[in-house]
Amino acid sequence: MKPTNIHPVFHQILTRADKEKFLNQRACVIWMTGLSGSGKTTIARNIELELNRRGHLTQVLDGDNIRTGINNNLGFTEEDRIENIRRIAEVSKLFVHCGIICINSFISPTREIRNMARNIIGEEDFIEVHINAPLEVCEQRDVKGLYKKAREGKIKNFTGIDAPFETPEKPAIELKTGELSIPQCVEQAMEVLGPRVSYVGDE
Repeated sequence: MKPTNIHPVFHQILTRADKEKFLNQRACVIWMTGLSGSGKTTIARNIELELNRRGHLTQVLDGDNIRTGINNNLGFTEEDRIENIRRIAEVSKLFVHCGIICINSFISPTREIRNMARNIIGEEDFIEVHINAPLEVCEQRDVKGLYKKAREGKIKNFTGIDAPFETPEKPAIELKTGELSIPQCVEQAMEVLGPRVSYVGDE
């Protein structure tokens, strides 16, 4: 006997468009990639502040809130690194469907792994940002001493030392943090991001 008290309610569920209209913004994922020490987290935080100043709702995802939470069962093997990015992309997609601007700060060193994230999130919602600083600059900023440990062989498969970083071929934004100040980087990024996240309704 079929249940009689179950009725489809899909027509009652708010859509992404409804939520974007409510929030007065267009959702997307701002995916920041670059070497450790290039300035990804710093730039992400400052872009979030600028977007919030302009009235936008955002969420930053980085190692601090991902590796200690949803991905706290993952290590740093190649398989775990791929699964780490896969989960991040899936979570980011949920934020986008809620109308929220998601700002991600992850090394994500290979084109393959970034393309996986792009495919999960969707090309139209994925904004790749290359936080570009020379290796020597990143090593100078190495407050955690990770590069020193990697060069001493205490950390294996460290990106930039004994593991490759594949430069994005056509990033939507490239920020040369070895040359520009934080305010200059934010200003340059917002030239692209500002129009992208502005709500345009049905136009």
